[in-house]
Amino acid sequence: MLECGYAALHDGGLDRTDLSGSLTGVFLGFAGSEFAQVLAASPAGGSVYAATGSASSIAAGRLSYALGLHGPCVSYDTACSAALAACHAALRALQLDECTAGLVAAVTLMLAPAIGTSFAIAGMTSARGRSHTFDARADGYARGEACGAAALGGGEEVGDAAASVRGSAVRQDGRSASLTAPNGQAQQGLLRSALADAGITSDGLMLNEAHGTGTALGDPIEAGSLAAAVLAEQRPGGAVVCGSIKANLGHGESTAGVSGLLRLALGLVSGEAPPNAQLRALNPHVRSATRGKPSVMPCHVTRGSMAVDAQQKRSGGVSSFGYSGTIAHVVL
Repeated sequence: MLECGYAALHDGGLDRTDLSGSLTGVFLGFAGSEFAQVLAASPAGGSVYAATGSASSIAAGRLSYALGLHGPCVSYDTACSAALAACHAALRALQLDECTAGLVAAVTLMLAPAIGTSFAIAGMTSARGRSHTFDARADGYARGEACGAAALGGGEEVGDAAASVRGSAVRQDGRSASLTAPNGQAQQGLLRSALADAGITSDGLMLNEAHGTGTALGDPIEAGSLAAAVLAEQRPGGAVVCGSIKANLGHGESTAGVSGLLRLALGLVSGEAPPNAQLRALNPHVRSATRGKPSVMPCHVTRGSMAVDAQQKRSGGVSSFGYSGTIAHVVL
């Protein structure tokens, strides 16, 4: 996190001299560290470094300590939506002048087998070892590792900004079929709330970075929610190009949101939606969930990158849903 976090801030035009003593905040998505298990089984397990080297609070705090930052510094754990929950908090802190710049970051490393084993037993992961997002073969997700960060500036643009965070929302599934099952009505409310916060109408969206784990239950509900909350209100003939980075890199869990955020920013800048590396045949339940409405267009692997309309102002959204039920959406 030290390396990746500083790289993002530096890329945003901030160096250590600017950062020291500044009201720069750190907002970290972090859902636990398997390094604690590794440390516990080692001779260093009883040292003070074992405590500071495995605490979620220290994961964020060490960045502020090393760089001399005086802004808010918090680790957020909402499972797979942690990074976007952190981004939501960073946006609000900037809007309230609680910080002058914010670092949104997340990290996930797989260092021990226990969690992966438990997810497999629960039927959450793919027996094929792929996240078949929107594909008919969807059978769960493939776990992935990631470390990502983005620098957010307040008021004036910082450096060569890739994109602007216009709005966001964080909500909860509440009661659903089970603790970990998604809730379509809650997802629709989340999308509408984020768009309203951003001041963007639904027909202004051109790209959507879906949560898209590649599950038989989750993908159709997400596609149906997008169709009901966004596509149904678009102009005739409108469409949203929809994909998910999980199909290409796997599901980074607490880092999923920042991975999607970065890919969406690059897509808006380039005017291209990357291909879905796993899509061969569209999941029929996804098709039926969007029937009668303008098309959700998952990018097909055989088409390569898909160009999006360059005539309109580019905007898009990224979703991230935690199996805790906490759901988040950010509009760029």
